[in-house]
Amino acid sequence: MNDEHAEAVRQTIQYMKEHLDEPMTTELLADLAGYSPYHFSRIFKRVTGISVRQYLSALRVESGKTELLQSPSLLVKIGMNIGLVSPGTFNTRFKQLVGLSPKRFRSTTESLHRYVNQYEHKPLAWAGEESQVLPRIRCRIEAPEAFRGMIYVGLFPRPVPDQKPVTGTAVNLKNRTCTLTGMPAGTFYVLAAGIPWSLNPKDYFLLGKSLRGKLEEPVHIDRGTDLDVKIALREPLPHDPPIVVNLPLLLFEKDRNNSAR
Repeated sequence: MNDEHAEAVRQTIQYMKEHLDEPMTTELLADLAGYSPYHFSRIFKRVTGISVRQYLSALRVESGKTELLQSPSLLVKIGMNIGLVSPGTFNTRFKQLVGLSPKRFRSTTESLHRYVNQYEHKPLAWAGEESQVLPRIRCRIEAPEAFRGMIYVGLFPRPVPDQKPVTGTAVNLKNRTCTLTGMPAGTFYVLAAGIPWSLNPKDYFLLGKSLRGKLEEPVHIDRGTDLDVKIALREPLPHDPPIVVNLPLLLFEKDRNNSAR
């Protein structure tokens, strides 16, 4: 990655974060970075993995999550505070990226926090399962030795976790292997996030400090896919897009589906 390009994108992202309540266009951001809109758009996507518009939308939804957790009674005003003049637009984008409505997000954070923390000292229900059904992807996760927490692994349509994965799982305790199954045919990206155990619910839903990892090359899934991959978790970088999808909810849904079998 070109250091000059990465720094230009980092400065642009900082500007976006500080002016979320203002109208923003690619042309404006490109001018601030000193590039033509066409060249800036290509640089931005190369550095972050997504377009300027997608990144800005994710930033606004992430800011909305923060405000919801701090001031749930201001739900109607939150969209305006982050540059989305229509409450309907905010609700639609929020549900699309996070996986549930703003109202339900706020009402379930405490229960989902308690749900996740029950696994701090006991294995997940599917720990150690080895599916023989194809297609499948067996993942080995490398995390810092001192890390203690939940590691989420999913198969995403884009190289960033900005929407619900097509399939996903999680590992905890000292387990660092998992298997992804139940995936459709297509081209996807294997992404992972490590969230340390915490007594503060916000730490499970505002994930700017969580560890990240991904398989650099996309995987092409067909009926006979049978892959073994390794993913190393790292500290977040300044240009990483927000992880807006509700990971604790994905864990709950997988556990519920597993229990229903």
